[in-house]
Amino acid sequence: MPKRDIVVIGASAGGVPALLKLVAGLPAGLPAAVFVVIHMRPGHDSQLPELLSQRGPLPAVHAIHGEAIVPGRIYVGPMDNHLMLRFGYMHVARGPKENGHRPSVDALFRTAARAYGPRVVAVVLTGHGDCGTAGLMSVRARGGVGVVQDPEEAMAPDMPRHALRLAAPEHVAPLEQIPALIARLVREAGPAGPQAIGTVSRDVMELEGDELGVRAEAVCPLCQGVLTRSEVNGHESYRCHVGHAFSLGSMAYEQAESVERALWSAVRALEESASLAHRLSGRSEI
Repeated sequence: MPKRDIVVIGASAGGVPALLKLVAGLPAGLPAAVFVVIHMRPGHDSQLPELLSQRGPLPAVHAIHGEAIVPGRIYVGPMDNHLMLRFGYMHVARGPKENGHRPSVDALFRTAARAYGPRVVAVVLTGHGDCGTAGLMSVRARGGVGVVQDPEEAMAPDMPRHALRLAAPEHVAPLEQIPALIARLVREAGPAGPQAIGTVSRDVMELEGDELGVRAEAVCPLCQGVLTRSEVNGHESYRCHVGHAFSLGSMAYEQAESVERALWSAVRALEESASLAHRLSGRSEI
């Protein structure tokens, strides 16, 4: 019976203090590898591995592309790169943003589910928006276990609230109880065997981008590529052919940003035309 030896944790707003509290409660010698993605603005050096190493008994490092996975360590998604899992090693790449984020919680959860199936424990912590919901659906579809921080105590309750409502996690707990819950889950035997990808429902595969959804009546707000739409348990998602992915909420936000950019571009063009017309009107030979 396979052990649950892959723990993936996702957070956004309020995630640093939550993670520091969580890792402080993890036991030394945890027989699992822990992977962390937290949404942060790019452009500055992240000291998160050092902070996590100081706070808890498990050493934490930034994930390195192609590095083998070792139990008893914490791997942190590096700034402005996705942390994704393959069987036995990590894949770190500057791929298309998902829900406007890189690294993306959904990308970590989804690839962990594909590589390790029922061996995965996925934890959604505090954060704005609904990132993590789609990834948790992938984990649950392949026999993994979902854990969500109690939204009532989260600094930013949106991420855990959406995950709780739409992804049907097995466990909801306050932050102080999650370390002991993780320790218990990784020592339990998982299901008898991983679900083959062919047994995963088509709507989940559409959510993950392995199957095409229905054509959306919009283009990708980031690259203007063709968008397809999928829906699982009321969670709508959009994905373009190069890999940009959006929930309904993040799609609305990016579309609003795209409209504002287009409006200011139109204002600039009109002002430039007016300036040229003014200059032309002052030339006597015209």
